[in-house]
Amino acid sequence: MDWREIYKSRLSTADEAVRNIRSGDTVVLAHCVGEPPAITDALAANAERFENVEIRHMVSLGRGAYAAPGMERHFRVNPMFAGANVRDCLAEARGDFTPAFFHEVPKLFREGKLTIDVLACQVTPPDEHGYCSLGTSVDYTLQATKTARTVIAQVNSQFPRTYGDGFVHVSELDHIVEADTPLFEIQPPAIGDAERAIGEYCASLVEDGSTLQLGIGGIPDAVMLFLKGKKDLGIHSEMISDGTLALFESGVITNSRKSENRGRMTVTFLMGTRRLYDFAHENPAIEVRPVDYVNHPIVISRQYRMISINSAMQVDIQGQVNAEAIGLRQFSGVGGQVDFIRGVAMGEGGKAIIAMPSATVKKDGSMISKIVPLLDRGAPVTTSRNDIDYVVTEYGIAPLKGQSLRQRARNLIGIAHPDSRAGLADEFEKRFLEKF
Repeated sequence: MDWREIYKSRLSTADEAVRNIRSGDTVVLAHCVGEPPAITDALAANAERFENVEIRHMVSLGRGAYAAPGMERHFRVNPMFAGANVRDCLAEARGDFTPAFFHEVPKLFREGKLTIDVLACQVTPPDEHGYCSLGTSVDYTLQATKTARTVIAQVNSQFPRTYGDGFVHVSELDHIVEADTPLFEIQPPAIGDAERAIGEYCASLVEDGSTLQLGIGGIPDAVMLFLKGKKDLGIHSEMISDGTLALFESGVITNSRKSENRGRMTVTFLMGTRRLYDFAHENPAIEVRPVDYVNHPIVISRQYRMISINSAMQVDIQGQVNAEAIGLRQFSGVGGQVDFIRGVAMGEGGKAIIAMPSATVKKDGSMISKIVPLLDRGAPVTTSRNDIDYVVTEYGIAPLKGQSLRQRARNLIGIAHPDSRAGLADEFEKRFLEKF
């Protein structure tokens, strides 16, 4: 059968498509910008049809109406990353949370350790051969198209067609919903004095020819401000955002000295503004590939001079990192932090950096140190003290790899907020029986 006939035979409205979901099913939402708003809205609108439908995802940018109070009889939220739209649901025990390294998610689908009955995703219109692109989000979404019993796809002409591994034939889509909804956009953040100082310190650790992993937010964007004098940088990153474009367009990022995929930026998803999505559309300079390739520590280890820059909520004075929770309250997830930190450690010439402001300033003006004697009660250790390499705040760089507990504590206290150093020094003296 011609692919056009297959396509027409599978067209439906969003309401019709979600009626193919059964009570008790597990529905996985495509990651980040790949989440299909027409389908998730229809899912919530038809809630009365469902009982105990489990919803899984990592970063979700949608409204998350399935996680609202009163929806728990219909939907059981069980994400692998806690965004703003599900945090209250988790905190109120109306949902669950499943920890997972990002690079392992496709394997967990294949092995059935993470169940998936239905995938809801967003794709481009088909090309002349009948292939749609997963666009911004190949990550775990590609594997989910192969593992799920049912694939419900929103075809959106605003979605960028990207090169790499994210092509799906229309015959692999069970229900097709045509809906041109605006793409989720994340605007560039404001960069304050602390972020600028952190960015400058991080940039000082980057050598010419390095390959970078950067995230989104004020600190990664600040780092890029101070990379303008570098040469022949490359990108092998979980994601990129708009801040990367200026370095690429100015010739700082050439990808010419990467060990693998030379000449191309390699990512597993994109998250930014329309400018980023337009840049990625049919652009051979960027490839979007599955997360079990991009984030696999062995693949990362093959990149010479790999630099990873990630953030944290707390670092204790022995070097344990909590990057995902406020005590027992799940705030985000591990994402790809450990994937990259371990990959860098396995390779040659690389550096793994945890970059964060020294303190959080509350609305009332009080300050909470992010360098602490002990992690908060119940907080997870996202990155172990054995993995930690560098910690950077606006007050400097603390090298930790190969350092004793005593020296780690000294280095970390030295870059803590000045108002918290006395208390940390007291803890140092109690712990090590030595004057700080």
